[in-house]
Amino acid sequence: MQKRLLKLAAVAFALSLSACGLLPDKVDETANWPAPRLYSEAKDEMNSGGYDKAIKYFEKLESRYPFGTYAQQAQMDIAYAHYRQGEQPEALAAIDRFIKLHPNHPNVDYMYYLRGLVNFNDKVSIFDFLASEDATERDPKAARDAFDAFKQVVVRFPNSTYAPDSLARMKYLVNALAQYDVHVATYYYRRGAYVAAANRAENAIKEYRDAPAVEEALFVMVRSYDALGMTQLRDDAERVMKKNYPNSRFYNGGGQVVAKATWWKFWK
Repeated sequence: MQKRLLKLAAVAFALSLSACGLLPDKVDETANWPAPRLYSEAKDEMNSGGYDKAIKYFEKLESRYPFGTYAQQAQMDIAYAHYRQGEQPEALAAIDRFIKLHPNHPNVDYMYYLRGLVNFNDKVSIFDFLASEDATERDPKAARDAFDAFKQVVVRFPNSTYAPDSLARMKYLVNALAQYDVHVATYYYRRGAYVAAANRAENAIKEYRDAPAVEEALFVMVRSYDALGMTQLRDDAERVMKKNYPNSRFYNGGGQVVAKATWWKFWK
């Protein structure tokens, strides 16, 4: 019985080998394509939304023709295709690789800009706190990385086509980061951690002096010091607030900072 099973297994194995031999090898249609055609086909795929196939074509192009402008352009397009696919780690890896290989490339400013966009549109980022009950669980690292990338564009390439938009996004990010710190400060305040609340609000003021969120940061400091019974620091913070924001929405009709029992409603 055992010998019979072994014979059957041997026959089956032999048949599988012969069957494999009967199947034709998969033909690579791009095998004889010159660099211009391979690049053109890849661009057509990307323009039509076929990012996976476009990436494969770009990778073939870079592998077969590693020297010259087509390979360099393919590297940039691979990064962009990953970005459009929402593949953040792959996009950032491709961007960093290009910058490392071609630090003086005439279009390296675009790669820094693209790095900023990838982080700016990070799916798990500081900006998600608008739809989250507890923003303190979000890490603003992506926003900081985006800011740093856009800053590279503005500082190193002031005449770049991407400099104006980079600057506008930097201004938005500054306030977003400041607002994040203020949100964390209010989180601490609501839980009675007044020292932590005051310190986090003060950090927002020091780091992001021109951000609109500074008004709220000062307000948190006033209420935190008031809760701690530190009247001198409370009065100092309130004096700065009134000087810089005389028409603040956080004042009541008498020009005083609103009552402690109701201030948090501004955050709802």
